[in-house]
Amino acid sequence: MGGRRTRRFRLIVALAIGGLLTTVSVAAGPVEAAYAVDYPTWDEVKQARNNEAAAKAEVERIRGLLTQLKADAESKLAIANEANAKYMQADEDFQAANLDYETKREKAEKARAAAAESKKNAGQFAAQLSRIGGSDLTANLFANGDDADDVLSQMSRAIRLTEQTDGIYAKAVQDQNTAKSLTDQAQVAKDKREQLRAEAEAAYLDAQGKADAAQQALAAEQDHAAELEAQLAALIDTRKSLDASYAEYLTTLKPPGGGATTSPGAISASGWTWPTTGRITSQYGTRVHPISGKVSTHWGTDIAGGCGVPIYAAHAGTVGLIAWGGGYGNYIRLDHGGGISTQYAHIVHGGMRVSIGQAVSPGQLIAITGTTGNSTGCHLHYEVRINGATTDPIPFMRSQGVSF
Repeated sequence: MGGRRTRRFRLIVALAIGGLLTTVSVAAGPVEAAYAVDYPTWDEVKQARNNEAAAKAEVERIRGLLTQLKADAESKLAIANEANAKYMQADEDFQAANLDYETKREKAEKARAAAAESKKNAGQFAAQLSRIGGSDLTANLFANGDDADDVLSQMSRAIRLTEQTDGIYAKAVQDQNTAKSLTDQAQVAKDKREQLRAEAEAAYLDAQGKADAAQQALAAEQDHAAELEAQLAALIDTRKSLDASYAEYLTTLKPPGGGATTSPGAISASGWTWPTTGRITSQYGTRVHPISGKVSTHWGTDIAGGCGVPIYAAHAGTVGLIAWGGGYGNYIRLDHGGGISTQYAHIVHGGMRVSIGQAVSPGQLIAITGTTGNSTGCHLHYEVRINGATTDPIPFMRSQGVSF
């Protein structure tokens, strides 16, 4: 019966911390505790049962370990929640700054085009005036009596052109100034965007590290708690043989769960696939928010297929973050390399099927749909990001050869 057995299977853990329910998935495999500690072996429990004082001491030791495990897991989870909240706020600020920059960039481009057109018009007027005023109109009037009407007509036209010139040049100057002003504003917005991009990325990495620490602490608790509880029960209730207690504990162990590749559709030549089944209920862009009733920007595409519908990785990558995202509810971020990432939100509590740092393939099951966070019904909120900035998932996926 020997030493301590370590469970080697995926665990889905949900803990309520400060009223905030967070779902964290733990990868298959042996997990080290977040701190150095010696756990009792079944042999030690067997020896302790033979001595009342030793048994009492072992009971207190196990209870202390259970308390320590839970406290460490809750502490690290609370830290992870706080770090993720900061990341979500930093990301929201960055997305708003990116939208502001893109709006000002478009206005600046239109203003530069208008200024170029005004400059072209002014140049044409200048050339026309030069052609008319380049000859001596009075001399032409006397030397070419037969053509006097034409010369007078030229003079009249020159006067009209001169009257228009001031307005044309004024507009050209105004358009040029407007273009410069809007270009300067766009540059300021761009600088701000880049600053917020860096802050969001730093916050993401911090949240990722703390979420990983929380995952390890939760894994340690789950890895040892069942065995400690079984050992504690064996020490308190000596009517059952230790062999029976140990055998009963072994029945709680389960084999690793699979992460099958069961894509909802074909995987394109570029390695992308649609992430779930269902109809599109809300697209990317400005909309009236279904809960707040306010006009806001929707950063992704909503796909409603019902509760409990599988969610698949849209592309090969690595699980960058699993966290509670406020309005996003439980969500997963996959990093695909090349500055591209995808996010999957409103996952049901306990619905994670992957862990932080895990490599995934396109079409691999990663989660189950739910209605956590700001949601009016079970659906997947799916986002695509390029260098941190959201982009419309539909044209992006089509550009990758995905049909849906």
